[in-house]
Amino acid sequence: MSKRFHSEIRKQLNTIISSGMSKTERVLATPQSAEIALSDGKKVINFCANNYLGLANHPEVLKAAKNALEEWGYGLASVRFICGTQSIHKQLEESMSRFLDMEDTILYSSCFDANGGVFEPLLGEDCTIISDDLNHASIIDGIRLCKAQRLRYKHSDMSELEEALRQSADVRIRLIITDGVFSMDGDIAKLPAICDLAERYDALVMVDDSHATGYIGKTGRGTFEHCNVQGRVDIISTTFGKALGGASGGCISASKEIIEFLRQRSRPYIFSNTLPPPIVGAVIKVLEMLTLSPNLRNHVMTNAHYLRRGLTEAGFDIIPSETAIVPVMTCDENLAVKMADRLLQEGIYVIGFTYPVVPVGKARIRVQLSAAHSLYHLDQAIQSFVKVGRELNLID
Repeated sequence: MSKRFHSEIRKQLNTIISSGMSKTERVLATPQSAEIALSDGKKVINFCANNYLGLANHPEVLKAAKNALEEWGYGLASVRFICGTQSIHKQLEESMSRFLDMEDTILYSSCFDANGGVFEPLLGEDCTIISDDLNHASIIDGIRLCKAQRLRYKHSDMSELEEALRQSADVRIRLIITDGVFSMDGDIAKLPAICDLAERYDALVMVDDSHATGYIGKTGRGTFEHCNVQGRVDIISTTFGKALGGASGGCISASKEIIEFLRQRSRPYIFSNTLPPPIVGAVIKVLEMLTLSPNLRNHVMTNAHYLRRGLTEAGFDIIPSETAIVPVMTCDENLAVKMADRLLQEGIYVIGFTYPVVPVGKARIRVQLSAAHSLYHLDQAIQSFVKVGRELNLID
């Protein structure tokens, strides 16, 4: 049985590799930054990290992590309810609650775990979850763990969302779940319309703001601030692994009742080790930095506007957005992979995204901007994209 199983796995792997859709992991020889070196020594400009505020290797963040390590230790070696909560964890939960304008917050080892642990405890067979069909994989997997009925609506299609709300009129609880910023397209959910429908049909609203927290909105608090729907979103999940330092960890913020219930019933929280103190200390420092100044948030948005305009004027097919995600469409899987490889040769580190990460025929290069990028970095990227785009007949 074991030999046959491994033979089947090898066949499937060969199919993936021969299709040109296999994924490789590039090994870095430096810390995360705008400029990095690969394991072979090649130096490149990094345009594919979620390091939106450029804080993954920021001196103040590193210092905060080191201080927390020295004061609180490397880890708790346990889960929260046994012997794994320190006052620094409660401090971060309070800081996140203030930052997100919510009553309370619960920490998880990742936002994937947060989304995996929120639906099953709160919703049962007599409930319905209504999900945007471009939601992140962690939301999809979290919903699968729940016994609630599941309905999907086409991406940002408010008519389909309203129809799903009508269809589920007889259930006990309805929850609308959406990404705040959709990671592949970079567009923002239609939160005002979603909240309007939720209030009309007595539904809850949950937003995964992982690609927004820290830099979207006037003060970087996320899509609820950008869309002016403060107080109308019931549950927010987000990550500390992108703009808020770039390491790992995540959280759920909601009412005190919801958070306390998750502490009692959310399996990824109950059965996972406590978030390491160095990460906690670093995130607390990041939140302090964001509260004091919007400069980093403003810088990354300026960078995104500059690059988006430059690539659009060069003739590339760019999905419009108001975020630091700039998708350059190739619509061909092999072309996306080939273009990413050629750009790497030119010193631009990007990744070609193909099925199953994006739908077949929607392949792209996803460029992600950072506050750490300089004007020089942006101009180098535009020049390299134009050179490679012409070589591959993607632009004239």
